[in-house]
Amino acid sequence: MKSKTNSKKESRMTWAPNLTIKSLVISALVLTGIQAPLQAQEIQYAKPSWYFGVAAGSNFNFFRGSTHQLNAEFTPPATFHNGNQGVGFYGAPLIEYRPANSVWGVMLQAGYDSRRGEFIEETTACNCPADLKTNLSYITIEPSLRIAPFKSGFYLYGGPRLAFNLDKEFTYQLGTNPNFPNQEPSPDVRGEFSDVKETIISMQIGAGYDIPISSKLKQTQFVLSPFIAFHPYFGQNPRSTETWNITTVRAGFALKFGRGSRIEVAGSTNAQSQFSVNSPTNIPNDRRVSEIFPLRNYIFFDEGSNAIPTRYELLRKDQVKDFKEDQLKVSSPENLSGRSKRQMIVYYNVLNILGDRMQKNPSATITLVGSSQKGPEDGRAMAQSIKTYLVDVFAITASRIAIEGRTKPSIPSEQPGGTQDLELLRQGDRRVSIESNSPDLLMEFQSGPNAPLKPVVISAPQVAPVESYVTFNNVGAKQAFTSWKLELKDEKGKVQTFGPYTEDSISIPGNLILGSRPHGDYMAKMIGTAKDGTLSEKEAPMHVTLWTPAKVEEGIRYTIIYEFNESKAISIYEKYLTEIVTPKIPVGATVIIKGHTDIIGDEAHNQDLSLARANDVKTIIESALSKTGRTDVKFQINGFGENQNSAPFANKFPEERFYNRTVIIDIIPTK
Repeated sequence: MKSKTNSKKESRMTWAPNLTIKSLVISALVLTGIQAPLQAQEIQYAKPSWYFGVAAGSNFNFFRGSTHQLNAEFTPPATFHNGNQGVGFYGAPLIEYRPANSVWGVMLQAGYDSRRGEFIEETTACNCPADLKTNLSYITIEPSLRIAPFKSGFYLYGGPRLAFNLDKEFTYQLGTNPNFPNQEPSPDVRGEFSDVKETIISMQIGAGYDIPISSKLKQTQFVLSPFIAFHPYFGQNPRSTETWNITTVRAGFALKFGRGSRIEVAGSTNAQSQFSVNSPTNIPNDRRVSEIFPLRNYIFFDEGSNAIPTRYELLRKDQVKDFKEDQLKVSSPENLSGRSKRQMIVYYNVLNILGDRMQKNPSATITLVGSSQKGPEDGRAMAQSIKTYLVDVFAITASRIAIEGRTKPSIPSEQPGGTQDLELLRQGDRRVSIESNSPDLLMEFQSGPNAPLKPVVISAPQVAPVESYVTFNNVGAKQAFTSWKLELKDEKGKVQTFGPYTEDSISIPGNLILGSRPHGDYMAKMIGTAKDGTLSEKEAPMHVTLWTPAKVEEGIRYTIIYEFNESKAISIYEKYLTEIVTPKIPVGATVIIKGHTDIIGDEAHNQDLSLARANDVKTIIESALSKTGRTDVKFQINGFGENQNSAPFANKFPEERFYNRTVIIDIIPTK
């Protein structure tokens, strides 16, 4: 036998396995990007629940610990410690059960499992290199729990491994002393390990990705799944003596097939939904709307800070004389746009509005109540920062401002027993409340510590009215799909995507589709995802015209604010709606009522909640009109839920979330 060196040995042992690992990883990544195209046909097949197939791959085995006495007949002169990477074959038939609508499933694989490898070369007392190769193999049974956390092709799995020993051979090689090149080599010693465990109980965890490789037009569907698994050394001691254990990384592919049940998709003669588009022509109304902005008596503070957040507009002392609350649009915070920009200017100027009103009403007094989970002292510090601003900038006498601190506000967002979105709710509870009994500061008909401040009135042109929006009707979508989206392709082939949606009808402003173009032709494609994961498509042509003003039409906009998760109007608003809003509705007018929510909570619940809020306001106004004998008013009711395309504001800050719990009332006179 020829003499060997450690460097040559390591080169021979590690290069081929590393190349194999790289090849497997690259192949998996390439295959993951290949998806079979889905065609919209009348007959398709659902994803199977049962799959059968085979899995094959390579076991990359790493030896740790020591072994010396190989069996009763042979003990080498050197003890072997640890092992280089060894590669063994793995192959097994498989069964898999995973319902199409569930993230959970089970897997079972049972087959051949090689744990072969080679120990690191040792040098004996005669300065001769010694090698020990092993050929361990098992029949393995591996049941696993499977989870697809994103309901996509990616999945995780894990479970026990039960292995029964098949082979336990070894080959011992003793090389020659390199100082005596003419020495005769010793013959290889081949044999079987003694004290080998007949049964091994261990575990595995892994991940894979299912790649469909057949069309959903075929009942029998094939899936290719690259996978990788880790088998830790726990329980993997092949012998009942000594300290030798094995850690394994397995990489390979599984080829699976199953038979799907026949389904009928949208677009067939028995379609589950009916898709249509209503794109109105130009509505020539430039409405100049007097907007009445409600003003909550809250200032929200950032976690870990007692300073007034920088998003609030703070004036210098020399700017106070020029401040006018009905001209707030002249100074705007950054990163806001549209109506949201105008309205948040009002809300972020709440301290300036308060200071201006206290200057004009020298008998008015307030109490600032700071609420903080850190305790009353932290709440008082928050309140003190506002008092300091009002005293220093607006020259309000300090004795007119009292401060208090507490742990929870009087109307907290976080309720006992709540578990969902607690971080967002707690952000909303870290605030300073403005309390006053001075009617000059408060909303009409209100008094007491929880009364909102008097609304701010600003006259400004409205953006395109809601009736000019393009409406996409997908009747039956709630029953047919888990969600659906829109793809709008213009004359040049440019595609815009909107969604996903869950409601049966959605409206999109024409300017979001057209940009600055006056009009355009589009093909609207609805893509619905059924509960079993299948996709359905339907198309409809449309012509979109950009809304442009033609004449002035006066209107009024009011806004009603709700408490968290409430669908009934706050009692303070019922009198306001009855005695302030309703008398402003002209004969024959149209009242457009739009309900919204913040993003806290379940999306479907928020959709229902927003519609309930809009209907609540309609009921109050209708009742007030009925008492005066009026039936001439038309109502349009919309519930937008937490839909960010329609929401008045973003949901990044607590004040935005508080003001998104709203109903907006547009009063449009008859032409």
